[in-house]
Amino acid sequence: MAFSYKVRDLCPSCGARRMVETAAHLVDTVLPRVPYRQWVVSVPKRVRWFLKHRPEALDGLARVFLRATDTALRRASPDAPRDSRFGAVLFVHRFGDSINSHVHFHVIVTDGVFSADPDDQEKAVFHPAVDLDDTTVRTVRDQLRHRGLRWLVRHDHLDAAAAADMRGWQHGGGWSVDASVRVADWDRQALERLVRYCARPRLASGRLGRLNADTLVYRLRRPLMDGRAEILLKPLEFLARLVDLLTPPRKHRHRYCGVLAPAARLRPAVIATAGPAGTVLQEIEAAREAMGLCSEAARRRPASRSWALLLARIHENRPLQCPRCGGPMRILAFILEREVIVKILRHVGEDVEPPEVLPARGPPQGAVEFDQTAGGEEWAEVDQTAGWSDEV
Repeated sequence: MAFSYKVRDLCPSCGARRMVETAAHLVDTVLPRVPYRQWVVSVPKRVRWFLKHRPEALDGLARVFLRATDTALRRASPDAPRDSRFGAVLFVHRFGDSINSHVHFHVIVTDGVFSADPDDQEKAVFHPAVDLDDTTVRTVRDQLRHRGLRWLVRHDHLDAAAAADMRGWQHGGGWSVDASVRVADWDRQALERLVRYCARPRLASGRLGRLNADTLVYRLRRPLMDGRAEILLKPLEFLARLVDLLTPPRKHRHRYCGVLAPAARLRPAVIATAGPAGTVLQEIEAAREAMGLCSEAARRRPASRSWALLLARIHENRPLQCPRCGGPMRILAFILEREVIVKILRHVGEDVEPPEVLPARGPPQGAVEFDQTAGGEEWAEVDQTAGWSDEV
């Protein structure tokens, strides 16, 4: 596209670019070459309302989870000092698979902790976690449940009776923590795919279709509880669902935590080893040469800021390379004058006038063979209030 909508959540094209650009930026400049684990955090439906409508509740429960995870990783890392810290990037998801409201967290966490080098305080030492198992994950979940309810009561989001009732719920009480996805330190391509998954937009345009002029179809990745594999929505219902999932203004969609926080003392030493995979770097350099982006000005621009290089990075497609001669293409001009646009459209055989907007029509009574005036004189008068009590 020649221009960008600059839309934060609704445009699928802008959402896809933001997803790929975020993943490229994190892998190239932020995330060091250490193993990572994805932690997925979900809370009961009664608590999700507070996360959606009260930003302070979302911030508070995120801090409770991060504190519990930091402590668990420090205990699971041998020889880690008491002042060691983990690194994490927290993504706030406000949507579910069926375009429903479901506020939860996807957190990419270093599978270990960092500490300052005793010989050089400006360098960082990584202590990998070796005893992280299902028991540790359940411990984090129980701590999140206990401390989260206590935080909600302390800040007047829940009363003490409701919190006590929720503590007695079985099977975790709706509090869920999963940490089964792990990425090795050498697999930077898998890490970039994981970050893209965490930064994905709320709407997958490839699963959206049209049943007819008045009904949209959205295919689901997994069937619902009633067995449905797709949902049918009217256009206004579809827009209402999307609007309900918008990120509040002036709120970040992902946050840096631990040693990756902007003010962390060890951040410069930790992110020094960040960088893409070797094959990805070779593809980017080859795409630069093929698309004519080898100038000094183009090289000073990060690859994560160029949409053409991002497409080459994820699809191995070079949009600025001529499919006929193989040489680089360049933008000659952005045509905005109506007379020139009309001339070009006529030359290529396209319509130059917009389609006619038809007037609104009445209900298709004749098409469905339903005439409200037919046989009216033969209908008997019926007392439709017969049998009702006087109190109704």
